[in-house]
Amino acid sequence: MKTEKTDRTNQSKQQVSEEFPRRTQPKSKRWREVAIAVTIAIVFGIIMPIILPAFRLKLIGRFVALAIAALGIDLIWGYTGLLSLGHGIFFALGGYAFAMHLKLQLPEGQLPEFFTLYGVAELPWFWQPFYSFPFTIIAIVIIPAIVAGLLGYLVFRNRIKGVYFSILTQAALLVFFNFFNGQQKLINGTNGLKTDTETIFGVLAGSPDAQLVFFELSVLFLLLTYFLCRWLTSGRFGRLLVAIRDDEMRVRFAGYNPTGFKVLVFAISGAIAGISGALYTVQTGIITPSFMDVAFSIEMVIWVAVGGRGTLVGAIIGTLLVRLAQTFLSEQFPEAWLFFQGALFLIVVTVLPNGIYGWARDWVIPQLRSRLGLQDRLMTYPNIDVNPDVQREQEEIEGVDH
Repeated sequence: MKTEKTDRTNQSKQQVSEEFPRRTQPKSKRWREVAIAVTIAIVFGIIMPIILPAFRLKLIGRFVALAIAALGIDLIWGYTGLLSLGHGIFFALGGYAFAMHLKLQLPEGQLPEFFTLYGVAELPWFWQPFYSFPFTIIAIVIIPAIVAGLLGYLVFRNRIKGVYFSILTQAALLVFFNFFNGQQKLINGTNGLKTDTETIFGVLAGSPDAQLVFFELSVLFLLLTYFLCRWLTSGRFGRLLVAIRDDEMRVRFAGYNPTGFKVLVFAISGAIAGISGALYTVQTGIITPSFMDVAFSIEMVIWVAVGGRGTLVGAIIGTLLVRLAQTFLSEQFPEAWLFFQGALFLIVVTVLPNGIYGWARDWVIPQLRSRLGLQDRLMTYPNIDVNPDVQREQEEIEGVDH
């Protein structure tokens, strides 16, 4: 009896694992998205440094760094159905970790200048490890991941989801914001930590040469993060994330525990946000608690919605388009650009629910292919028994009979 129950459970797991890939995108579309992501990386990483002045390149570098955080948002929201409104926590933790290392690039015995303003004579214990560059790199990833994992575990073990999860992440964001804002003696509180006047490997962090390196690193990490997210969402793990998003109760009935998967993907998303925050900080020149502002975390979600959630490449496109439009409109129409931005969001919500990329993929490209006579080839078989799907099902039935 017990063996029979175990077999049914394994069969249910296999069914969940095999059913959901048929709802995901075909390989041709996935390769198309990979080609788009690589093209964006080539254009931004090779062409733009040649044609853009330094101040514009620095601005674009910030947008590229923000697109990394948008990928993490799309991973948990687009694929897992977890709408986080508190990702500014993990973004800021990564930024603070890198800024603390830069602040300690001083002659031996000296302290960062703000400590002397508040009468601090000895470096706090938690600053000590950030003398090490390898530790700092690890901390940029691990600290946000641990915080996200702990927060996710406390929430998901109680089966909290939906709007309640979003509210809790926003509440956690407010707690972190108020805590960091009040720590004047430890991290300079509301004034934050400046990075552009510090040195890294003997080079001024705010110099054009250093900023060019940070820009190229942002493009590189954007591409690596995209491939990481694509890899995570393409296999069985990705199918389980989609299953959790679409029908979590069915996943539980199939014998899986969604809590562990949600904690893991939330921790990965937090780590991605930490990398984004570190790269954004060194290109902005400062990290302050304002990075944990509620509006900023909501804006991250908007980038993904505009580009198209559940596509990954749409998160990149949405971030770059919104931030570029924001910059252009604020320069050309300083008093009216917010109206343009609001109109864009309303259009996306009401007319383009799948985002700009989703609209182009599902409607524009098929229309163009139809006009050009390039319809997708249909796979047909002379006999139904040579259909691979039918053969696979027949083998499964025969295996059960034996």
